[in-house]
Amino acid sequence: MLPAAPANKTIERVDVSEPASISGGIAKRYATAIFEMARDDKAIKALEADIDALEAALDVSDDLRALINSPIYTRAQMGAATAALVKTMKLSPLMGNTLGLMASKRRLFVLPQVISTLRAEIAAEKGEIFAQVTSAKALTKAQETKLAKSLKAAVGKDVNISATVDESLIGGLVVKVGSKMIDTSIRAKLNNLQNTMKEVG
Repeated sequence: MLPAAPANKTIERVDVSEPASISGGIAKRYATAIFEMARDDKAIKALEADIDALEAALDVSDDLRALINSPIYTRAQMGAATAALVKTMKLSPLMGNTLGLMASKRRLFVLPQVISTLRAEIAAEKGEIFAQVTSAKALTKAQETKLAKSLKAAVGKDVNISATVDESLIGGLVVKVGSKMIDTSIRAKLNNLQNTMKEVG
């Protein structure tokens, strides 16, 4: 089980009947509780290492993505697979206990959102701003550095970038900084054009 949390933390009161449409809210509750416990234990660096490892695993492992997204696995299977993953990746007890709890409540599908929210929490703790960047092709280190400088100039603070690839974007970028979304992708432009054509028709 997770370490005892103050009464105002709701990590253990996630209703399994909640629809996927509010998965962002579920992820936020888990991430906030994890972050606050890591901060209280002065274990932010260990938490960063955990989410780096999990994010890298999600990028390369089809099996892991299937585990967190497929409805065919039983709670017992998800729990056993999660325990094995925690041991293999040598994740911290806090993260291991959290993943075990998520598996028992069939909430592993929000793991990518939990990771994203934790990155934002950690960036804020450091006085940085977290930006989610999605591109059609992987950004080079030079491109990430240039983008980070551009975003810093725009927001006035250092920006911590988490980059992912979505080939369906065709080209351009989708950048989310806090609650602000900047979408310069070709897919977005095509969608806007289609909407405009529908209005004309």
